[in-house]
Amino acid sequence: MKTVTAVELLVRQMEAEGVSYVFGIPGGPLMPLYEAIFSRKKIQPILTKHEEGAAFMAEGYARVSGKLGVCCATTGPGATNALTGIACAYSDSTPVLLLTAQVGTAAFGKGALQESTVHGVDLVSIFSPITKLSVMIPTAEKMGEMTRRALRTAQSGRPGPIHLNIPADIAKHPVPLEVFPPMNYRGGKPAPTIMDVVRVAELIFHAKRPAILAGHGIECAKAWEELLDFAELTGIPVATTPKGKSSFPENHALSLGVFGFAGHQKATDYLLSGDVDVLIVIGSSLGDWQTNSWDPRLTPSVALIQIDIDPMEIGKNYPVDVGINADASETLKALILCIRSSGKMLKKPALPLETKEQTAFQEIDHGTEGNGIHPAMVVEAMQNRLPADTILFVDNGSCINWGVHCYLAQTPGAFQIGLGLAAMGHAVAAAIGGKLAAPDRPVVALVGDAAFAMNGMEIHTAAEYKIPVTWIVLNNGGHGLVHLGEQHQFDSKFDISSFRKSIDFCKMAESLGVKSYRAETVEDFDAALKGALAMNTPCLIDVQVDIDVLPPGMKQRFDMLNKSYAGERYTAPIG
Repeated sequence: MKTVTAVELLVRQMEAEGVSYVFGIPGGPLMPLYEAIFSRKKIQPILTKHEEGAAFMAEGYARVSGKLGVCCATTGPGATNALTGIACAYSDSTPVLLLTAQVGTAAFGKGALQESTVHGVDLVSIFSPITKLSVMIPTAEKMGEMTRRALRTAQSGRPGPIHLNIPADIAKHPVPLEVFPPMNYRGGKPAPTIMDVVRVAELIFHAKRPAILAGHGIECAKAWEELLDFAELTGIPVATTPKGKSSFPENHALSLGVFGFAGHQKATDYLLSGDVDVLIVIGSSLGDWQTNSWDPRLTPSVALIQIDIDPMEIGKNYPVDVGINADASETLKALILCIRSSGKMLKKPALPLETKEQTAFQEIDHGTEGNGIHPAMVVEAMQNRLPADTILFVDNGSCINWGVHCYLAQTPGAFQIGLGLAAMGHAVAAAIGGKLAAPDRPVVALVGDAAFAMNGMEIHTAAEYKIPVTWIVLNNGGHGLVHLGEQHQFDSKFDISSFRKSIDFCKMAESLGVKSYRAETVEDFDAALKGALAMNTPCLIDVQVDIDVLPPGMKQRFDMLNKSYAGERYTAPIG
């Protein structure tokens, strides 16, 4: 049998998985991996500026493509730098493979440079709590078997990251060439039982005022078409969680918009009215931001149906009447088939038109006269200028509030937020991976200046590889949400969140090879965005916005935090 090095076997197995890119920084014991990638010439290595950026890019690529994202780091600090990015992938159920190097086995326990074994800073143990699998390859002969196990683990059930740690002397050891197609070591998607499908169908047939709450699980399963077909077949209105935004078109007649943090009044009025008898929750853990801090009024009068690929999420926060542990796509297909083949007439619920129809922008108070543009006006200009198929990565901070509440997501996967861990700087780098996954769709990142400061050097990566992402930086001179918390929670007794000198992102971008624009008015911004989209090259727009505008949802959030400090239970008010 033909032999190859152990690390080449790993590369060939990744090729069989359809891996096209590896994001990372070479160095030391990691170099045999790059040698194998170079010799094969089928996977493109992307040189990033920091390993956290590499992990975020791999996560963004996996989010958009639905395929495995891969990043790599050398041993010691290279690997620990990737920790936050991998934790984000774990929190948001994204399949990412992290490959880390290790010193040679003969040096274990001897104090070798950057050794990261059980004798010191143990990489396998560090990554174990935030991956579905974290292992060191013990011998070269185990490379193929353990690689396939890791790949199966990452993409089976609830997706998530995995970590393989590769000692230097094992990497180049010869092993038999045995590469398997993925179908030989992975199973299919878990489907619901017939009994559960029939039971849910019967509840739908008898429901008078049902509702659907669609979460991030729809995005993970890429079940957008099935959700749309199911909603149109049954006439049931659909709200999404903040992480589930863009799982259902918000310009559709059945859309209630977003329910939860920074959500929409229409969704809140309908779901908390007390009139919902059957609530179908798909792919959501019903956590804090998805439920307005676990509002008890979300509980329906007849039945709560929760569909989730992870059995540990079912009934975790709200008691369920029907819990279905299955893939969202497979479950919706089965329900559609059951309802269509039953021959029964559906009592389609009346559309929720009790609330006066208004756009998200009309719900915002634009009356502030401060220093800079009102952020809602920036998002409104984006809405008017960006093509409907744009993929918008939104960073953590006040950008989430403005994006969730004001941006109208019309196409599948159009709105991406790393909200599981809510790490600042995620969108800066993740958008680069997202663009590589969707080269034919515009990709834009909406980020704050404080978040951009954390990973902004990664725009150089986009410039070097000619990856046309547009970064819109809401520049308010500091950590805007923290600043507002200092005002509204602590009566402005201190201000430690504002920069003493605002960052000039145009100078920064130009020095890194990225075209830049500065916008001080809405008209400036619209012209800059038009120009950036036309250039098809990496661009940055530095938008001067008002730091003192209170974003939607933050009053309730501050109230919740205040009660939390006092040890009180918080229940969000309607509205």
